[in-house]
Amino acid sequence: MAVAGVRDEILVGVDPKDSFRPALTWAARAASLRGVAVRLLLSLPPLHSTHHVDVQPHHEALRMEGEKALSAAVETTRALAPDVAVTAVLFDGMPAAVLCQEAQGRARLVVVGSRRLTRPEEVFSAGSVVVPVSARADCPVVVVREAGHAGQTPPRLVVGVDGSSSSRSAVDFAVQEAGLRGATVHAVWVWPEHVAWPTGLGDERAGLLERHRLLAETVAGLGERHPDVGITQEVLRGHPVEELARVSATAQAVVAGRHGRGGYSGMRLGSVVHGLLHRAECPVVVVPSA
Repeated sequence: MAVAGVRDEILVGVDPKDSFRPALTWAARAASLRGVAVRLLLSLPPLHSTHHVDVQPHHEALRMEGEKALSAAVETTRALAPDVAVTAVLFDGMPAAVLCQEAQGRARLVVVGSRRLTRPEEVFSAGSVVVPVSARADCPVVVVREAGHAGQTPPRLVVGVDGSSSSRSAVDFAVQEAGLRGATVHAVWVWPEHVAWPTGLGDERAGLLERHRLLAETVAGLGERHPDVGITQEVLRGHPVEELARVSATAQAVVAGRHGRGGYSGMRLGSVVHGLLHRAECPVVVVPSA
């Protein structure tokens, strides 16, 4: 049994309707690098109709399907990382809510696959997991695409920086993850084209220099604390989602803070992160503020 407050596992959401191997591959390696266990979780959404006689048999059929999927996921994870302890659990409940609850205080990471639901499906589908978990989990969330992603060699992580406290947490995570993976970090600040320099005089060069300074301040000190991790910096002009997706196309992952500047009012997930979940070709890591 896990000790309360000790983050000693990687929690993986298993979807029986999707190929879960890419998510398991990421989770197994993350657990092996950290020396922690993998816990596989599958949650069955409640059946809304209670007026049909076949509801209970249908639920039992879903439970059997879930147990079969979990068994296959356990075998796959053990094959990927024989040194990692693996457990599996089947819940009844809304998958996103159960994952967040089970991650709280005990998971180092939550890893989920992405079925690339449309925006209406994200809101109305009982199986919607990626956006609500990314927005609410109390630890970093890794979202892995359906298709396999082959990052470049040598490995590299891209992290988006915008000066917010959330993006500073993302940079910290990216550097630590790179240290574990033997990767480099490319820190990118994207200055939106529609945002003018505050003087209003159109001095774009001054604006770029200021953002270079702010970016350097964000990564300052990390090189000394992690001398084995190479860190490069770049300031780009354009749409943050498009530029980060382009720069990270061959990266091991793109890392972003959950709450960036320019997030939608009332939302728990910044607009850039939300866009990357739809556009990025590589895994997306969403990091909450420290």
